Amino acid sequence: MGNGSPEAKAREQIDRLLTAAGWAVQDLEDADIHAARGVALREFPLNPGHGRADYLLYVDGKAAGVVEAKKQGATLKSVELQSAKYSEGLPATLPAWTRPLPFLYESTGVETQFTNGLDPEPRSRATFAFHRPEQLADWLKADAAPPLGVTPSHAAAMEPPARYLGHNTFLARVRQMPELVTEWGDFKLWPAQITAIRNLEASLARNKRARGSRWPPAAARPSPPSASSTV
Repeated sequence: MGNGSPEAKAREQIDRLLTAAGWAVQDLEDADIHAARGVALREFPLNPGHGRADYLLYVDGKAAGVVEAKKQGATLKSVELQSAKYSEGLPATLPAWTRPLPFLYESTGVETQFTNGLDPEPRSRATFAFHRPEQLADWLKADAAPPLGVTPSHAAAMEPPARYLGHNTFLARVRQMPELVTEWGDFKLWPAQITAIRNLEASLARNKRARGSRWPPAAARPSPPSASSTV
């Protein structure tokens, strides 16, 4: 990675971002997926026809996601299909939390976007940096639990399996909000307040973004974040 090309510089920065977020970044020949809670393996070969993942992310000893690295200035939206292809190409003999792998990143080392495949309708979003392994582990373990009111035996018989339903992600939970309480005791919400709250809940459930919005703004993107930062 020391050849000075734009791609090499991007990967060096991505290495720093991953390390700052608590990942142990390793070359394939030195791989030890149990060396840390989160391990990022560079240049990982996948099944025939799926290419080579720039980084394969292991969480607690099982594959959980991929990172597609691009040079600075590249349009990240244009490579989402490549990341998705990587997520489907993990050899069957290797341990994984789910298949396809749920966590997809595209990054130039300056801009990073993320897709949570556990969401009901996964879509990419910009993020300041990479999530910590502990955060991904929390999401994976929460999503493996049966939905509220469903016993483990019933969950095992569900099609598709309950762990793929994304019932415990933020976007899933906002679609199952309890009925809004508009009156209690001598207090009552104004009609305008009720409308505002319901509109906000509906917008969150649709994962709607303002047209033309860009987050985080370029001026606010730290490079790189401190090792103690979380996303």
